[in-house]
Amino acid sequence: MAARIHVSLAVQQRLIRGKFTMKLYKAGAAVAAAVALALTATACGGGSSDKSSGGDSAGGGKGKIVIGIKFDQPGVGLKTPDGKFTGFDVDVATYVAKELGYEANQIEFKQAVSSERENLIANGDVKLVVASYSINDKRKEKVDFAGPYFLAHQDLLVRADETSITKAEDLNKKKLCSVTGSTSAQNVKTKLAPEADLQQFPGYSECLTGLENKAVDALTTDNSILAGYAAQEKNKGKFKLAGLSLSNENYGIGLKKGDKDLQTKVNAALKKMVTDGAWDAAVKKNFGPADYKNEPAPQITEGS
Repeated sequence: MAARIHVSLAVQQRLIRGKFTMKLYKAGAAVAAAVALALTATACGGGSSDKSSGGDSAGGGKGKIVIGIKFDQPGVGLKTPDGKFTGFDVDVATYVAKELGYEANQIEFKQAVSSERENLIANGDVKLVVASYSINDKRKEKVDFAGPYFLAHQDLLVRADETSITKAEDLNKKKLCSVTGSTSAQNVKTKLAPEADLQQFPGYSECLTGLENKAVDALTTDNSILAGYAAQEKNKGKFKLAGLSLSNENYGIGLKKGDKDLQTKVNAALKKMVTDGAWDAAVKKNFGPADYKNEPAPQITEGS
């Protein structure tokens, strides 16, 4: 009986050792498989290093591209309540991104308020800024531009039945509205109609309400922005542009200073958008309902 018990214990010990060895083998195999899978993914370009801020400068169709736009300018760049993006700048950005190798679902739109556009580019938070971004020498000290892709002018928006305002000087003794700190409003106030009663509000929507309610007589900013507001469904037939050209605003696509390769590719995309008719179609879609008389597509001058 003692011998049988001794044999049984020995057998049990061998069985336990065998099971433990098998578990170690299975665990090792699982680890090896995981390592092999990770190496395969890396070899196939599955790393995330090119997906954080817009991929490489040449596009390449990998990952995603982050583009800065305005979120609050109807007809130009607007984020709708359902999370979609509309406007001329959005159409331009989408076209350019496709030429760089990115489909629409690979674009991440990021809000680019005016005061932050240079920082967004310099910090690598965005690859491009397409946000009613006027090209000027001061900005070119910090960023490079592609384009221009659109020529806007400072203009006035008035009520549809307004007949007494046909030139800037007509604003003398009248109430002019714009957003707080607007250079457009100051341009009128200091140079064109010094006796205008300037009313400033935080946003253009307040000016539109005042215009509709006859609390103000005119609203001023870039004509592209004014046309976008006038073209909104809720505003159709209520307002019209005075058709003045109080300044020239060449919109460009902002990009990191010194990235000549990207600048060249974006310029090529903009030229193609004009030649294949997509530029005209985008203008009509976004500004047409306001009876907006746009300038022809400007000649590309940046980077040349």
